[in-house]
Amino acid sequence: MMGREVRRVPPNWEHPTKNGEYVPLFEPGYEQALAEWEEQQQKWEEGFRRNYFDGPKWIPKDENLKEMPFEEWHGVRPEKSEYMPSWKDSERTHYQMYETTSEGTPISPVMKSPEELARWLADNKASAFGDMTASYEEWFCTIKRGSAPSMILQVGDKGATLKSGVESCHPKTTKGDEQ
Repeated sequence: MMGREVRRVPPNWEHPTKNGEYVPLFEPGYEQALAEWEEQQQKWEEGFRRNYFDGPKWIPKDENLKEMPFEEWHGVRPEKSEYMPSWKDSERTHYQMYETTSEGTPISPVMKSPEELARWLADNKASAFGDMTASYEEWFCTIKRGSAPSMILQVGDKGATLKSGVESCHPKTTKGDEQ
């Protein structure tokens, strides 16, 4: 999902930088991405490709794809440096908000609790989308949900309204929220 995503990280996590800029990192981890890539490569060699229109399933490659190399169709083999580390669940005790319009870079420091993260995001007017910000309640709802899309276009009788996905998160409609 492109937008905002809370990631569970160790308390001492420092997202890598290069030339003073955060290095975008994919989530989930490298091991899962590599296993999926290798499975798809094997199926490609057997004459099949993924079809996601009716749920992920394998279908025969089209005639025009039979001579195409797998990496040209799917992309290069994942590299470990492009992914978040694969920590044990017991190590993922803290929270950090990421933008996921690219692979993923943090928009907040590492925080101990969802409440602390929501407070920091609201107080620091963190970007929910572009120059849009969000309230504590909207950030907290998004954190409890896990992610939010970049934006939502709401169309009504009076026209269309563009909102951030964070702003559109309503605590009363989020399952399991106890505020």
